[in-house]
Amino acid sequence: MRLCRFGESRLGLVQGSKVTDVTAALDLLPAYRYPLPGYDLLIANLEKVTARIREIASSSQVLALESLRLLSPVANPGKIIAAPVNYAKHMSEVASDSQLSAGNPSHTITIQKAGLFLKANSALVGAGEGIALRHLDRRNDHEVELAVIIGKRANNVRAKDALDYVAGYSIGLDITIRGSEDRSFRKSPDSYMVLGPWLVTADEVPNPGELNLSIVLNGETKQDSNTRFMTLGVAELIEMSSSFYTLHPGDIIITGTPEGVSPIVPGDTIVAAIETIGSMEVKVRAAEV
Repeated sequence: MRLCRFGESRLGLVQGSKVTDVTAALDLLPAYRYPLPGYDLLIANLEKVTARIREIASSSQVLALESLRLLSPVANPGKIIAAPVNYAKHMSEVASDSQLSAGNPSHTITIQKAGLFLKANSALVGAGEGIALRHLDRRNDHEVELAVIIGKRANNVRAKDALDYVAGYSIGLDITIRGSEDRSFRKSPDSYMVLGPWLVTADEVPNPGELNLSIVLNGETKQDSNTRFMTLGVAELIEMSSSFYTLHPGDIIITGTPEGVSPIVPGDTIVAAIETIGSMEVKVRAAEV
C-alpha cells in the first residue's frame, strides 16, 4: 500500500496517477492530552488504519495525484537518524574532493567508526514543499537515500530480526551545507530533509538491499546506483541504531547516499527515484530572509 499526506494533513491512498482521500480512516487514532506521545500516531497504528482504508476506499473521493501538494508521509517522527559514508564510492569521492570534505576528518573514516548522526525534526518537509537553501555563499549538495520508517518499538534488535520492525520505505533527500562543522548542524536547516513522495508499506519491498536509486538534476543524471552497494544494509543500520537508543514508531533512518553528489542552487529541479517506491520532483529555492 502507498500512503501519502497532502493538503491540510489529509491521508491519501496512491494508486497510479490517482489518490483516494481516506482521511476518515484517521478517526481510529487514539486521542491524547498533553503531554503528547513522542512518536508518530499514524505509524504506531498503521495496521488498524490500513485495514480501515481497505473498507472505505471504494466509497471515498478520488483525486488526481498531479493536483496535490505532497507533505512528508510521516508527520511526527521522534528522531531522524542518518548514516554517513555508507557507500564506498561516495566515501572515496569525498576523500578526493576538498570541496566535499572541507578539511573535516570525519568524512574519511568508515561508518563503523563514524557511527550515525541525527538530523533535526524541524528539517522535515514533503516533496511538494521544496527545498529552501540557506548560506548561498557555501556549497549546498543533494544526496538521495533510501528512507526506512520504523513501525514499532525497537531496542537492541539483532540484524536477523530487524526488518520485522519496519513499517515502510520512502525516498529521502539529505541536503547538506559543506563545511567544517558537525554533520548534524550542517544538515539540519529547515527543508534539508525531504521525505516522500509517499510511504510504501514494507510488504511491497521484500528486499531493500536491491533497489536502484538515482537523482536527475535539471535533466542531467547525477547519482545512479543500487542499495546493494551500502556498506551497512537496512538490517545492520537498525541493529546499530537500536543498540544506542530505543527506536519508536515513525522514527526515520536514512541509509546513506551513493557517489555523484553535486551542488544545487535556487531554481534547480531535482527528480529523485528509488525502484519499487517511485519518484518525486522537488523544486529548489532560496530561503526567505
